[in-house]
Amino acid sequence: MRRKEKRLLQFAGLLIAAFLFLPNVGLWSLYRDRVFENSPEVAEGPAGIPQIQALNRQGKEAQVGRDGVRRKDWHDYEAIKRDAARSGNGEQGRPFPLTDADRVDQAYRENGFNIYVSDRISLNRSLADIRHPNCKDKLYAEKLPNTSVIIPFHNEGWSSLLRTVHSVLNRSPASLIHEIILVDDFSDKEHLKASLEEYVVRLPKVRILRTKKREGLIRTRLLGAGVARGEVITFLDSHCEANVNWLPPLLDRIAQNRRTIVCPMIDVIDHDNFGYETQAGDAMRGAFDWEMYYKRIPIPASLQNHDPSQPFESPVMAGGLFAVDRKWFWELGGYDTGLEIWGGEQYEISFKVWMCGGRMEDVPCSRVGHIYRKYVPYKVPGGVSLARNLKRVAEVWMDEYAEFIYQRRPEYRHLSAGDMVVQKELRTQLNCKSFKWFMTEVAWDLPKHYPPVEPPAGAWGELRNAASGLCMESKHSSSGSPLRLEACLKGRGEVGWNQGQVFTFGWREDIRVGDPMHTKKVCFDAISHNSPVTLYDCHGMKGNQLWRYRKDQSLYHPISNSCIDCVAAERRVFMNTCDSASPSQRWLFGQTNSTVLELFNRSNN
Repeated sequence: MRRKEKRLLQFAGLLIAAFLFLPNVGLWSLYRDRVFENSPEVAEGPAGIPQIQALNRQGKEAQVGRDGVRRKDWHDYEAIKRDAARSGNGEQGRPFPLTDADRVDQAYRENGFNIYVSDRISLNRSLADIRHPNCKDKLYAEKLPNTSVIIPFHNEGWSSLLRTVHSVLNRSPASLIHEIILVDDFSDKEHLKASLEEYVVRLPKVRILRTKKREGLIRTRLLGAGVARGEVITFLDSHCEANVNWLPPLLDRIAQNRRTIVCPMIDVIDHDNFGYETQAGDAMRGAFDWEMYYKRIPIPASLQNHDPSQPFESPVMAGGLFAVDRKWFWELGGYDTGLEIWGGEQYEISFKVWMCGGRMEDVPCSRVGHIYRKYVPYKVPGGVSLARNLKRVAEVWMDEYAEFIYQRRPEYRHLSAGDMVVQKELRTQLNCKSFKWFMTEVAWDLPKHYPPVEPPAGAWGELRNAASGLCMESKHSSSGSPLRLEACLKGRGEVGWNQGQVFTFGWREDIRVGDPMHTKKVCFDAISHNSPVTLYDCHGMKGNQLWRYRKDQSLYHPISNSCIDCVAAERRVFMNTCDSASPSQRWLFGQTNSTVLELFNRSNN
């Protein structure tokens, strides 16, 4: 009898536990439903904490593949359904409707993005699922490593920081999140002190680590990585939003090969209205030019998969958003601690992983939105130089290719990059390959877009109008600024490569500010046969930035079938119907290379 009573008690205990804790029954179900019925439509401040959309429930049955790995559907269909039903400011990633009052400078001053708008959007806001449709059917390994998510911040806005945290909690399977570590790099904003501590203590698996002095982004990430205990480290910036099912696709690639660093597709959150959308071109390979500016280049045909949702190799990461096996990260030496504050670290880790036995991939089925600031809202500590970091990376990793950097940036040549003995010894210990191998086997398509030795330009120097004798000038050399006519500087001995009256018609057949060895990253751009000619960020994809310098000295714009014209009295430069008899459409470059110009024109006939 006692044995039967014992069994009955055990059975009753199991029923009570199920009633209390199982996701689809009992009190937990009631709690969960109440949480989402009362999901906030605005971003609460320190006093009001929105509930966490906590439990992730998966769908489709697991399957065993030919490799013997058991895979399952990691989607949380209940959360997806709830998000789809949300409406309000910024929901579904839609732009916030701005008024003039929302655009005041004060809104941007402290964060470099519109914090007034951010504060009026829910911390739990929904995002449109913009993945490729194939992503919705993918299964990933049932047994995936867990991760520590590292989020460094310095004087970040309350709502932008916590929306990052909430998006990770809401859209990640709880079993895959070991911890979320917020690393405060000596912030002095009051809302990031006691208020943040009180808020975070109520969030699952979230903790704060604080530096004792301003360390900078690189060392702050290292501090977080040093205390992380998850099997994988995932780095995010402090103004991001994780999208649907973002984490399993990353961890699955690391589970298959622990020496793979994986990056999500980085979408754009507009710094004005917080609209969420893909980057121009979407899936592209990370690259760089020979001044060490980060670039994106098309995936070559030989690397394109019949399924565009499949991961693809990328030579260089964009920067702050990636996942890496924790032990592998430290085997690689982590980040070079000789790199100061920020800048260059994405090249260092990218070159290192490829050259030292690993690989790097972008994963289209993992998407994370990122706010690209309007400007950097705070000063970095004095004496710190991005140039120093870039030279350090070049000296340790780029071998003879560093010379191509110095040719374009001669000021780097004699710059001190600090003691590099430890880093060079690490490269030897890891038996890393040469940079020539990297350029031949990994970034073999980069020179097509950014050749180490710049091909000769077709024309360069001042750009003088034949009718007026005035010169084209770009006052500010900033994207969006119009070109104007001004008195020529050359005759007054004032012209230099860094002046706004020097232009280069280069091998890409675009026109850039600067001389051939020192071009800036803005190009002549026009959109129609009567539009102004403006400067816009160079994209190297021809289109609106493709020009022809013809034998009649006109600057022809094929996409609009028009030519650059001007009105001297108004100093205005604009597109107009081509007229070979019009002196105002004749433009004289300071220097021309007739052989190159002939090749340009011949290749387009």
